[in-house]
Amino acid sequence: MNHVMKIGFGVALSFMTLGSVAQADEFKLSQNQRISCSRGLSAGKLNTATCKSYAYLFNVKTSEYFRCQVSLALTRDNKEVINVQTDGGCTKKPRIFDTDGSYSFDATETEPPNTNSFFGPGGYAIWASDNNNQKIRGCITISSGLGSDISKCLDMTFQ
Repeated sequence: MNHVMKIGFGVALSFMTLGSVAQADEFKLSQNQRISCSRGLSAGKLNTATCKSYAYLFNVKTSEYFRCQVSLALTRDNKEVINVQTDGGCTKKPRIFDTDGSYSFDATETEPPNTNSFFGPGGYAIWASDNNNQKIRGCITISSGLGSDISKCLDMTFQ
């Protein structure tokens, strides 16, 4: 009887693991992360370096995505590290496609500030495609310079 309960427990555990793996597969991390760093000198010969990196987490079923950012600021003098600060989080963005399906995606960022960043801290592009149909949508988001982002998506045509 004890042996039967162990097998039953093992089977139940297997189904629970498969269920969690299937659910975890609905989210994919972008493969195109970027990092940008800047350095500055402060009064008293302090050096500060700040690095930021961005990534995207995409729901392959709903086409909703999250833009995630992490930053680290390091301040030091000539002898030691004085301060280290980190910050970050993810912001939910709207769906790219209106209906649920099976989607693939990729994302890329401009590295602020640079010549691609006319109005603010840069922009990003998201590409999403339907895994079951010949359908792809490209979206670009840039800062308007007035405190809001402008985002537009376009369905691609095939010739």
